[in-house]
Amino acid sequence: MTEQELDQLRAQVRVIPRSEHQISRSQISDHALKVLYRLKNAGFEAYMVGGGVRDLSLGREPKDFDVATDAKPEEVKDLFRNCRLIGRRFRLAHVFFGRDIIEVATFRALHDPENGDGDGDVAMEDGMILRDNVYGTVEEDALRRDFTINSLYYNIADFSVVDFANGMDDLEAGRLRLIGDPDARYREDPVRMLRAARFSAKLGFQISPETGESIPEMAPLLANIPQARLFDEIMKLLMGGVGAETFSVLRRYGLFEQLFPQTEAALAGPSGDVWDLFILRALENTDRRVNEDKPVTPAFLFAALLWPSVSERAQALEAEDMHPTQALQEAIGEVVAAQLERVAIPKRFSVPMREIMLLQPRLARFRGKRANRLLSHPRFRAAYDFLLIRAAAGDAPQELADWWTQAQETPGQQPPAQDATGEGKPRRRRRRRRRRGGDQPAPSE
Repeated sequence: MTEQELDQLRAQVRVIPRSEHQISRSQISDHALKVLYRLKNAGFEAYMVGGGVRDLSLGREPKDFDVATDAKPEEVKDLFRNCRLIGRRFRLAHVFFGRDIIEVATFRALHDPENGDGDGDVAMEDGMILRDNVYGTVEEDALRRDFTINSLYYNIADFSVVDFANGMDDLEAGRLRLIGDPDARYREDPVRMLRAARFSAKLGFQISPETGESIPEMAPLLANIPQARLFDEIMKLLMGGVGAETFSVLRRYGLFEQLFPQTEAALAGPSGDVWDLFILRALENTDRRVNEDKPVTPAFLFAALLWPSVSERAQALEAEDMHPTQALQEAIGEVVAAQLERVAIPKRFSVPMREIMLLQPRLARFRGKRANRLLSHPRFRAAYDFLLIRAAAGDAPQELADWWTQAQETPGQQPPAQDATGEGKPRRRRRRRRRRGGDQPAPSE
C-alpha cells in the first residue's frame, strides 16, 4: 500500500469517542487490561480487536479478548515472562495467566502477490497465504481482517473505538460484509467462507450479496485446506451452540458438501428428508447441551454426521448377501476412510464414534440378559441418545426407543415378544439336562 493510499484510508477512518460507544473497561478481563496497559506503558500501540470489540458492542459476552500491537513478537515476549511465541503461518504471542490466554498479534502489512513477497517472511501459492509474518501499520492490519465487523479497534490510550471499514454501521444493520474483493480474499484463505457461515448463524446476521454470491463457486477451494484445520473449524461451526442454524447456512452456500461429501449425497437421495431431519435433531441436541453447559463430545456429532452414508452403504452390502454385522462394520470402515481424506477425526473421537454406531443393531436385537449387559456398556448412554434421535427422524421404531427408556427406569423388565427388527419371537432354548455325580452324564431314558 502506497503512502497516498494510506492517507486516503486515514481520511475515512471513524474514531468513536468513549462517550459514543458502550464498551467499558469493567467489561474487559483483568488479564487483557494488564496486557494492554503494559504494552502502552512500554511505548507501543495497543488495541483490543476482533470478537471482543464486536461482541461488547452488541451487548454480548466475549469468548476471548485478543490484542493487536506494533510490538514485534519478540518484544512482546521481553515484556512478559509468562509469554510463549507460537505459529509458523502467523507468528503470535500467547501471554498466559493460569488457564487464561491473551493472544497478542503484531500489526500485519498489506502485500500484493503480483509484485512479489516484499520484505519479511511471507509465502503464497495460487493466491493462498501459506505464511505471513510481514509487519505493518494499524491501518494495514485493519484492512487485512476478514469482515468489517471484525475491523473495530478499542484503543486503550483514550478508550475510543477506531472503525476502519464502516464496521459499526454493519453491526447496527445486522450485515456481514467482507473487506476487499471476495474472490481474492477467499483465495487467500478459503476458511473465510466457513467463518462467514459461522458468524451469520452465531450473530443472526445476513451475509451481504457481494460477500455470499461467490461462495458456492469458490467452495471447492476448501479441498486445499489441511484436514486437521478443517476439524478445528467444524468444532467451531457445529459445537458452539448454534449448530443447527450453521448447518442450514453451510448447505445453502454449498459448503457442507465440501466437508461431508458422502453425507451430502445421502441428503440429496431418496431418503434425504429423513436424513435431514436426523442431522438437525442431532445438532439441536448438541446445541441444547452446549447452552445448558452440559458435556458434549465430537464422537457423537461425527457419528450423526456420518450415519446416513454408513446406513445406506450397510444396506447395500446386506443386499449383496453380507451378514448385517459385517456389513455395518465394512460400511463404517469405508465411510470413515473416505471422510478422513477431507476432515481429520482424532482417534480419541473416532473410536467411540464407531462404538456408538456399532451398538445400534445390538439395541434392536436384545433377548434375555443381553439388555442388562447393554445397560452397563460404557457407550450405552450415547448409543441410547443416538437411538432416540433416529426414532424421532423415522430411522428407527419409536417402540424400540420407548422400550429402552422404560428399561432404564425399571431394570429387569422382559423384552417385547417381537423385537424391533421384526424377526418374530425368539427361539426357545432347549433345557440342558442336569448331570448327576459330578462329570458323569445323565442316564439315558
